[in-house]
Amino acid sequence: MQAVNFTVNSVNLQNRVKTGSDRFTTKKSVTRFIPTGKVSVFGSRLRSSQTDGDVKPVKSESKSTGSVLPYVGVASLGAILFGYHLGVVNGALEYLAKDLGIAENAVLQGWIVSTLLAGATVGSFTGGSLADQFGRTKTFLLDAIPLTVGAFLCATATNVQTMIIGRLLAGIGIGISSAIVPLYISEISPTEIRGTLGSINQLFICVGILAALVAGLPLAGNPLWWRTMFAIGVIPSVLLALGMAFSPESPRWLVQQKKIVEAEKAIKTLYGEGKVAEVMADLSASGQGSEEQDAGWFDLFSKRYFKVVSVGAALFLFQQLAGINAVVYYSTSVFRTAGVASDVAASALVGAANVFGTMIASSLMDKQGRKSLLMTSFSGMAVSMLLLSLSFTWKVLAPYSGPLAVIGTVLYVLSFSLGAGPVPALLLPEIFASRIRAKAVALSLGMHWISNFVIGLYFLSVVTKFGISKVYLGFASICLLAVMYIAGNVVETKGRSLEDIERELSPAV
Repeated sequence: MQAVNFTVNSVNLQNRVKTGSDRFTTKKSVTRFIPTGKVSVFGSRLRSSQTDGDVKPVKSESKSTGSVLPYVGVASLGAILFGYHLGVVNGALEYLAKDLGIAENAVLQGWIVSTLLAGATVGSFTGGSLADQFGRTKTFLLDAIPLTVGAFLCATATNVQTMIIGRLLAGIGIGISSAIVPLYISEISPTEIRGTLGSINQLFICVGILAALVAGLPLAGNPLWWRTMFAIGVIPSVLLALGMAFSPESPRWLVQQKKIVEAEKAIKTLYGEGKVAEVMADLSASGQGSEEQDAGWFDLFSKRYFKVVSVGAALFLFQQLAGINAVVYYSTSVFRTAGVASDVAASALVGAANVFGTMIASSLMDKQGRKSLLMTSFSGMAVSMLLLSLSFTWKVLAPYSGPLAVIGTVLYVLSFSLGAGPVPALLLPEIFASRIRAKAVALSLGMHWISNFVIGLYFLSVVTKFGISKVYLGFASICLLAVMYIAGNVVETKGRSLEDIERELSPAV
């Protein structure tokens, strides 16, 4: 993914695998050990000694002269669209329902909302295969088609059937985006700032949701404004396609496809000419240029990959089963109990907490590490859920139940945005081996969309049966289980190259 700085401390790569806190030790210099007297598959860029069998380090002192930021920015348009399409229907639903003649039909309104999630589930699985077959940038170009057409159909719909088709296409588009945005950003970002750039994905999802809220402000004065709200989604879709037409392909994918010249060209664009030999050596050492074919779906469940794939799926399951969407869905009622009557004010406060927490997480991702933020996040969510549960049941707290419920909700969303929100999408492309990365990310995100859909479908029924206090207590328990699971199964990836991580977690057979 990047012009990364790592030192190989031994000729034998197997000696790199360490235990305890030493397993991820890194150094500032870059040293590559290449068997000398042999020709590298990447040509003469790699120096060798004259004595056969000796080992000489290839050490790069050059600084990066390229920039990945413009391309990360282009990819982030996909994240903005993700958040925008999720949030746009919340304000527009009441008005479009009247305009389309379904104001009294809750079932059809539910279809308009949930069809997006169904499409996203399909898109998330599709995105992995497309990214492996056509590459990351071409998949973005393909993704712009359902995103643009879906937004256009929603904006111009004159009947509910057209609206549902538009939402389905938009859902497929954001499902593909949810898989390839973190994948592409992870594969092109320099190691030392990969955490910060990777968390931008979640930040821009939050920005997209807030943009949808802001876009809905004129609705009160103009009931037909809902069409403009959906039409706005066309703009970033077109910009995404235009930007990706000029963005470099992932060097990792190019090396997998044995397109060495194109990979060197992409590295030069991203990091500068001085980094080409260094990055290509790193990719070579990882075995990405080996004869292994791209993994099939069943390979994800093989002995070699199953453990790491199960960690990825588990993180997204914990993320959703910990109750984030349920809290957001129920926040309006909670805020009204506290005397906040405005839906917009309630949503804005929750959205602001989400954006603020994600900004903090971005600054800490490469300092505190992914695992640390995950454990802190789920611990804070557990405490917040417990506070929410007690605010509904303890008579001692009855006089303060409203304010406590508000505090608990905001603290929960803030805690979520510190780790549980941004880290899984960042961590997954890091821990998955290159040959399974796209499909494994897609599978994990499929778990995300399926659990999201199920929670949205059954949450109110469960609340009706058990009561909100017991449901929140259940969410607190899941958060504590997540902390224990993360402590025992998640590795820290801060400061490590993708190739270094792959050699440890998914060694070649």
